[in-house]
Amino acid sequence: MIRFENVSVTYDGAAAPTVDGVDLTVPEGELVLLVGPSGVGKSTLLGTVSGLVPHFTGGTLGGRVTVDGRDTRTHRPRELADVVGTVGQDPLAHFVTDTVEDELAYGMESLGVAPDVMRRRVEETLDLLGLADLRDRPIATLSGGQQQRVAIGSVLAAHPKVLVLDEPTSALDPGAAEEVLAVLQRLVHDLGTTVLMAEHRLERVVQYADQVVLLPGPGRPPVLGAPDEVMAISPVRPPVVALGRLAGWDPLPLSVRDARRRAAGLRERLGAPVSLPAPAPGEPLAEVAGLQVLRGRTEALRRVDLAVAAGETVALMGRNGAGKSTLLAALTGLVQPAAGSVSVGGDAPHRVRPRDLVRRVGLVPQDPRDLLYAETVAAECAAADQDAGAEPGSCRELVAELLPGVGDDTHPRDLSEGQRLALALAVVLTARPPLILLDEPTRGLDYAAKARLVGVLKGLAADGHAIVLATHDVELAADLAHRVVILAEGEVVADGPTPEVVVASPAFAPQVSKVLAPLRWLTVAQVEAAL
Repeated sequence: MIRFENVSVTYDGAAAPTVDGVDLTVPEGELVLLVGPSGVGKSTLLGTVSGLVPHFTGGTLGGRVTVDGRDTRTHRPRELADVVGTVGQDPLAHFVTDTVEDELAYGMESLGVAPDVMRRRVEETLDLLGLADLRDRPIATLSGGQQQRVAIGSVLAAHPKVLVLDEPTSALDPGAAEEVLAVLQRLVHDLGTTVLMAEHRLERVVQYADQVVLLPGPGRPPVLGAPDEVMAISPVRPPVVALGRLAGWDPLPLSVRDARRRAAGLRERLGAPVSLPAPAPGEPLAEVAGLQVLRGRTEALRRVDLAVAAGETVALMGRNGAGKSTLLAALTGLVQPAAGSVSVGGDAPHRVRPRDLVRRVGLVPQDPRDLLYAETVAAECAAADQDAGAEPGSCRELVAELLPGVGDDTHPRDLSEGQRLALALAVVLTARPPLILLDEPTRGLDYAAKARLVGVLKGLAADGHAIVLATHDVELAADLAHRVVILAEGEVVADGPTPEVVVASPAFAPQVSKVLAPLRWLTVAQVEAAL
């Protein structure tokens, strides 16, 4: 269905191709997973399938890409739209209309689908993706994960032969991610749809892949093979595969079920984990009491109580639309309480001048581009140093730690989604605010980049910073958070030490805890240290 013939892509001004030497075939009716470290060109390679690269992005395409017999060099994206459906990393870039139902219909209208067929497909898509209750909602009022499902639905409704998905589950809670992946499985198995997908959260998707394509990095050719064979050599791998490599299992497990079947001996060797003492509670840096927040007529938060102490890391979890981002916005003064109170450093944040607030609290939003305005990485860092009153070079040191190998002259728009997020995080951390807030901080990050981020955040917590992160990444919460707070319908439904909360929840338990249950091991690093 998709044929890459010695494909390379070189962007203007780049010293080397972003991708090079790609020669492989994606068969019809298979789900093929594209993996590799951040910045190796996964999004670029996906873009060549829809014709966005190079017709929209610019650059030079070497070799040839054909989709269902159509050469993307001679067919522009609009001439491939009936065959290829594409969902990029940023769902907001897809939307043309204002409401969910109109957005699902828009693509079919553009393709001239008959009105009766269009109506039926809209209803099917609403049911498939659990969007029926949101059909009349303005897209601007949806959470990031809900917007992601709408973006996927707007493409699915047109019934393309090929689906190209870039990080399709990155903004979704575990339940919503499972629903989307179940839909993709149904399309592949029942309708023969070909799916080419890039995803960093391999723990969610690798067991569903028919084949895996590994882009190892510059100067090394892609590797195509069965998932267990590629995972054996891949530098990026989910926790269940890392546990299998540590335990010496062959073949490697790709799912929790496969690993549990072999884990009896490992459970006996390990025994119960030693409980680590929680950090001594420091001074409360942020306090929320009886908080109610209204968004239009919707009660986004109700009766929320939360205190975050110095040196503490708290993970906010819950399904899409539960109120996690709204709570972060309240802590930064972006929304005002309808009832109750919010205090950061003893003051209500919405009453503090922005230039003073930035030295008390720093927020890294879901879309890092909201913080990035300059033309180069060096200019962003210089501006961050000046705004924070920090020593020149402070921001650049953080960038070097989080983004090794990124040059000063690189434009932020030329970075991958994960790299932009790391740059935005460095900009915020330059001011070293006592309270640090992160909204989905691992979107677009591979496992190595996530490990570097965890190292930086653990160091900040050890220095007395309070960290609150809203995340759907259960592995991140298990590795980093002292406490987990679960929100549902704007209310706190669980608040306690991470092992107690996540192990008790099938939706939010990390892979290692599922494999080694009932023992409360959470991460591969803990198991490795014990062995």
